[in-house]
Amino acid sequence: MLKDLISLTKPNLLRLNVFAAFAGYWIASKWSFDWVTLIWMLIGSTLTMASATVINNYYDRELDMKMERTRNRTLPSGRMKPRHVLLYGIILGVIGLTVLFTLVDVLCGILGIIGWIAYIVIYTMWLKRSSTWSTSVGGISGAMPPVIGYCAVTSEFDMGAFLLFAFLFLWQPAHFWSLAIRRVEEYRTAGFPLLPVVKGVKRTKIQMIPYLVLLLVTVILLYTYNLAGMFYLIVATVLTVIWIIHTLTGFTAKDNDKWAKTNFLISVNYLMIVFIMLIINTTKL
Repeated sequence: MLKDLISLTKPNLLRLNVFAAFAGYWIASKWSFDWVTLIWMLIGSTLTMASATVINNYYDRELDMKMERTRNRTLPSGRMKPRHVLLYGIILGVIGLTVLFTLVDVLCGILGIIGWIAYIVIYTMWLKRSSTWSTSVGGISGAMPPVIGYCAVTSEFDMGAFLLFAFLFLWQPAHFWSLAIRRVEEYRTAGFPLLPVVKGVKRTKIQMIPYLVLLLVTVILLYTYNLAGMFYLIVATVLTVIWIIHTLTGFTAKDNDKWAKTNFLISVNYLMIVFIMLIINTTKL
């Protein structure tokens, strides 16, 4: 039972988002922060994100049965009742948002609500089932964690908050489409109108490029606006260029599955390394 409750929160995704929230807080704090606020921010944002993933599992339970990757999840396999899962998700959300609003900052609570609505209503209930724009628009929710962490310190949505949002928002499409290309037939069978399903793999590769180019611009602007130092800039720029170059090799790749797997792994490691660089090379005021 406990294992199922944890798995419903998609712990791998949750860990990544919690780390991003921590990074956002650290960057804004400039190495001088309130541990109590940090802890409450992490608790509130974690529970809010967990609520969104649990309710996502609730709404996707029938579609998940059609995919090999997801058919053994808690709901498709019948290990829990849907109404119990929905209640569980609502409780997590109420507690998480209450913590953000009352113990962190009202702005953080508002951002939590925006991220929650973007993931559940706009992404899960609407676009995921009807449009190729689901990945891009759904990136709004995925980009919220570092912004919540940042605003827990600043109490305002300034250029730093916007750039952190842009960084994670622009990272997501190429990351997810790499996975989607590998699983394109599964998504087609399940009825998800993802870009590689509707427009094809080549079109998906083309559409990755503008996101990655803008990501490179964002990486540079994070340095320009004094959020991180030169060491970060060098490492992050080199890694972004490497990712762009590998993505471009996709147009001549003979094995799309192998290429997409490598591109996906690059994206995961890229995010972790860049956030670590942002943390250790945060510019002190």
